[in-house]
Amino acid sequence: MGKPLISVIIPIFNVESYLRRCLESVRVQDYKNLEVILIDDGSTDSSGKIADEFVKADERFKVIHQLNGGLSNARNCGLDIMSGEYVTFIDSDDYVTHDYVSFLYQLLVQTNFEAKMSLCSLMDVFPDTGRKINCGDDSQAILSGKECIEKMCYHDLVDTCAYAKLCRSEMYKDIRFPEGKVFEDIATSYQLFMKAEKVACGFSAKYFYEIRSNSIVTGEFKPNKLDLLEMTDKMAKDVTERYPELCQAVLRRQVYARFSTLNQTLNVSGVRDIQRKLLRYLMDNKKAVLSNPKTPRRDHIAYAMLSFGLPVYSFVWKIYVKKKGSK
Repeated sequence: MGKPLISVIIPIFNVESYLRRCLESVRVQDYKNLEVILIDDGSTDSSGKIADEFVKADERFKVIHQLNGGLSNARNCGLDIMSGEYVTFIDSDDYVTHDYVSFLYQLLVQTNFEAKMSLCSLMDVFPDTGRKINCGDDSQAILSGKECIEKMCYHDLVDTCAYAKLCRSEMYKDIRFPEGKVFEDIATSYQLFMKAEKVACGFSAKYFYEIRSNSIVTGEFKPNKLDLLEMTDKMAKDVTERYPELCQAVLRRQVYARFSTLNQTLNVSGVRDIQRKLLRYLMDNKKAVLSNPKTPRRDHIAYAMLSFGLPVYSFVWKIYVKKKGSK
């Protein structure tokens, strides 16, 4: 019996400087039975032409050129037309190791396919300095979906990202990315985990995630970034309804979302009301989060710095960001 067809969905929008590197990393995968779906989401640079080049050179590649509909819309378009037995996502400004797909697939093989979902770790890449941070520890484990949600809430090896995961295509039957929203991954990954009795985890860095200064996560604050709070709170509600015992874990993730949003407002004017609401939430939940033995050390440090006031917190945050990206 041959290996199953695996669909690789790659949304593309104005990434001409990174796209060839991404697509080449997919083209040379040592797992060959691939269907590579490129969704050109209304690119105005040469990204569409680059996608066409790969389609002409490799019959496994196919491209859809569409009007700009956003990342979620592009991913959903790929899900709607895929024909693979399994599916994985890759963002077009990132890249993967040559064994990215085979590694994820082999994790499922090792469970005799009892697991319908596998995941690997990220390598954070800071292009300005060339620094790379391995987010994994090279361990392997078979976890329940519930355990993955808990680890995700504590930033313990499991990430919320849509990429760096391989799923049975049927798992997306009633799951789609929320269109018109940013931070859409947080709205879908937990739903996949809730469907998964077993998840095959290989915490080796097979996915290279570029952290650029103008990305959704690191770029300047805009009102749509409040979507993170909406997505996180919806996740918290759904998870606690299914797993009440994870209430502390999801609260920690909700607090993290507020800290993350606060960090993005630090150099922006006209957001004082937003900051007040964020600070009120953080203070209201400080005792509950800090008394939780599973709360990461980073949260304790963040609360400690915040106790000195927002100016001190802002100053320390800037130093942290600069140090994290430096060699």
